[in-house]
Amino acid sequence: MYSGIKYFPYFLKSSIGHFMNCFKCSSTSSVRFYSQTKQQVFLFTACFRNVYIVPYSQGTIQPWRLFSCKDLLKSEQKNWRVCSANYTDLRERMKQKLEKHYNSHSSSPSSLMIKFGDYIYFEENGCIFRSKLGEVGEQNYEALLSTEALPFEDSFIQQIRISPDHGYMATGIKSANSEECACIIVKLQPLSKVECIIPHAFSFEWATHEILFYTTQKNLQCHDVYLSDFNKKHSELVYTETDARYFVDLYRTKDKHFITINSNSKTTSEVWLIDCHHPFKSPVLVQKRTKNVIYHVEHRNNELYILTTYGNPVGYKLMKAPVGSCGLENWQPIYIVKENTKLIDLEMFRDHCITFLKLGGELYLDIISLVSNTVENVKLPDWACSLELEPNSEYTANTCYFWLMSPLQSPVRFAYSLMEKSLTEFTEQEVPITVNCKTVRLEAKSKDETWVPITVFYKSNSTQLHRMPLLVHVYGAYGIDLNMTFKAENLMLIKDGWILAFCHVRGGGELGLRWHKDGCMMKKHNGIQDLQACIKLLHELGYSQPIQTALISMSAGGVLAGALCNIEPHLIRAVVLQAPFLDILNTMLDPHLPLTIEEQEEWGDPVVDEACKEYIKSYCPYQNIKPQNYPSLFITVSEKDQRVPLAGLLRYINKLRKAVQDHAETNSSDDKGAQIPNIILDVQPGGSHCSPTCEDSLKQVATQLAFLYSELGLDKQE
Repeated sequence: MYSGIKYFPYFLKSSIGHFMNCFKCSSTSSVRFYSQTKQQVFLFTACFRNVYIVPYSQGTIQPWRLFSCKDLLKSEQKNWRVCSANYTDLRERMKQKLEKHYNSHSSSPSSLMIKFGDYIYFEENGCIFRSKLGEVGEQNYEALLSTEALPFEDSFIQQIRISPDHGYMATGIKSANSEECACIIVKLQPLSKVECIIPHAFSFEWATHEILFYTTQKNLQCHDVYLSDFNKKHSELVYTETDARYFVDLYRTKDKHFITINSNSKTTSEVWLIDCHHPFKSPVLVQKRTKNVIYHVEHRNNELYILTTYGNPVGYKLMKAPVGSCGLENWQPIYIVKENTKLIDLEMFRDHCITFLKLGGELYLDIISLVSNTVENVKLPDWACSLELEPNSEYTANTCYFWLMSPLQSPVRFAYSLMEKSLTEFTEQEVPITVNCKTVRLEAKSKDETWVPITVFYKSNSTQLHRMPLLVHVYGAYGIDLNMTFKAENLMLIKDGWILAFCHVRGGGELGLRWHKDGCMMKKHNGIQDLQACIKLLHELGYSQPIQTALISMSAGGVLAGALCNIEPHLIRAVVLQAPFLDILNTMLDPHLPLTIEEQEEWGDPVVDEACKEYIKSYCPYQNIKPQNYPSLFITVSEKDQRVPLAGLLRYINKLRKAVQDHAETNSSDDKGAQIPNIILDVQPGGSHCSPTCEDSLKQVATQLAFLYSELGLDKQE
């Protein structure tokens, strides 16, 4: 998962794992505006301990059906305590090896930093500092905020927004152990002090020196937008979204002229404009939501630049329209993303627009001149598999900064100069890590003859690949690419002689919008068949063998992993899953879960559609467990994870164990050589979904690797 900071465009940065049920709601009645200002009393004080909590922030995550199977949970926790003892020594050795790699390589781009006016604001070790441009040295740093002083346990900083006159700083924080979030308002002049807290604030933007717009999160959903005036000391509700399929987010255009209210479902969006020069005026609609049309807007010279899926061919286009007549009938196309190309991100400048693209597994830039209407294409280094845009580039800047990385290459900073039309690399590393590794790009033919990309990594001097252990990565959901960012543990695995294979199956977004559409709803079997084809091709080409093959995934990727275990369990020896979605049918049938409605555009609605219900049932991992010999399985989940209900995982684990036991008893004489699989569930405290703290993450990775090494018989080599 990405960091949680929202950049343009929001809908390219989809969240992982929302699960829900549906009701029908007319698009014409889904929005309400509130013109009456509701006065509130703000009790601002200099003392942080007495700071006031902003009203209108009653949203919270409800403990939906706090788990009733307490005996079952206690039994699993007891089972884990017994099993974990078997991995203690190996886990500690793994942890020590991992720590060396973690200390040697940065796993993410530099800490959160923004340049704003004459200052640089940056985060380091849970603290926010600022310094004037050109003034280097710790003596010139001004400390503004420390998370240790906040009344939130294990929180981390997600985003920073500075008011136009540098008078206020709004800081978004999130709990590392749950989905809880808040916005901390710090008054910066004359001395920095925390002035108020906005609980559950998810996204926020400054319109003027003292007016902040923000959304609040309730039960993992954002539907309301508020305005807070820190001069007049009042707050008011300005927008409400009543269709539960939609998620509301805020964005300020690069030229700081508008704040956009973006209401997006998985397939459709609607944008309203707030004029930052007249923030109390009612928001203005850009284009009424139209089914299966996604769009997001930027602003330049009194024109809206609209990134949208509207029109043919399938994929994203950049269009423009005058602010005063911005309806869909006035949208004029100026740029089209090529077929089978993934649009990763887009950055707007005064006279240029840069799109960040992936085609055939390689990364590119398209630099669009908004003056001459020309496009320049720039290929990025072959080793790059993932890209992260550096936030908050100035609208008037002539240089765009970004980070490139791969599963084996730690982030490297690059800059593209719009004036000189040149690409510059900033690195202290003399020899790229990838020089010592072999990268191979393959394509597997799926059941319907679709070619599915695979990216393979292994040590350059490797021989006898068929004897090496293979770790297969898969995701395939929500149009999100398989995570190809740097992880230090990948270096350790390569050094230990592993082959790493990343299978870019349908349902993900690696080949654009159509790649996602061909792997969701009533086409979910495509992703499962893609995964089968990828693993079979790897084995046919001599990359390991089934007894030495492991599969790893997380969240919605558990659908494909769990389905494969039911269909062809002999292809893999062991599986590691983190917070996996394995009980799809029961989850999508449960109206009490907070995100079911939003998820229907990914999985379908089995409540009202019998054909959809039967289709989900045909691939749902829980529904298709049967007596047979399964791979060993290790699942990690947080006890209060709101996105993947623990109840479903407990049901899955127990049904799977019973099926394995039944098979063993029935075939005891025939399968004397068969190894009984280990089926383990590790329930962690807290409510985090696939984003533990750094220390917990290290322990989890060490435990998962200890399990894999043990299952594949590699522990003897350690």
